[in-house]
Amino acid sequence: MKRPGGPERAGPGRAEIVQRPSPNHGPRPDGRPIDMLVLHYTGMRTAEAALRRLCDPQAEVSAHYLIDEDGTVLQLVEEARRAWHAGQGYWAGESDINSGSIGIELVNPGHAFGYRAFPEAQMQALEGVCLEILARQPIPAHRVLGHSDVAPDRKEDPGELFDWSRLARAGIGVWPERRPMPDRYTAGSMAETQHGLSRLGYALEASGQMDCQTRSALLAFQRHWLADRLTGAGDPATAWRLQEVLKAALTLEK
Repeated sequence: MKRPGGPERAGPGRAEIVQRPSPNHGPRPDGRPIDMLVLHYTGMRTAEAALRRLCDPQAEVSAHYLIDEDGTVLQLVEEARRAWHAGQGYWAGESDINSGSIGIELVNPGHAFGYRAFPEAQMQALEGVCLEILARQPIPAHRVLGHSDVAPDRKEDPGELFDWSRLARAGIGVWPERRPMPDRYTAGSMAETQHGLSRLGYALEASGQMDCQTRSALLAFQRHWLADRLTGAGDPATAWRLQEVLKAALTLEK
């Protein structure tokens, strides 16, 4: 991506950020804290196409930051403003995700155009941006999420190739180490699994039935915390991992 101008700031351990304002934003509600960080991939063929769309008034979409695969970081919307990145979503009782979140778009063609791993330069830049955001904003670790977490019925990003464990090692997000599942561990009922997903934050009722909404939530959970098992099923391995993640998230929430 060609950098449109010089950096706003740079320094040791800090991300170099280039200003590229998008017109697509609005005011945040008075008194609404910024307490969520949502990561996306662009899902478009090129970085240039993604940037055009994020800055197109007709598209009515944006994000606070866009990070290219070469590590270039563009700020499109000021953090104090409400960017339009999450659309219809839900997490832990909150249905207006945009009002309380910061959105970061990672250049990646996505599942539709040749999904691939996120390069080292991009991940390094992302770590720098996230750490700066977390130093400014009261965002708990358990509220660093993917777009697929807050909109599991519509979205897959940033997807199963995204390295959430790396971010957690840098102090960004929740990633409990995976412990071996006990030999005699059982998953429990579907209603118990649904209840666990709901406690974590997903929009789900404990109906006891495996429906489309439940499968979408399970897939989103697996993409984030169990990427080697994209089954969409509430099997023992998934239930065990859910138990680990839920315990870690609820401990941090206290």
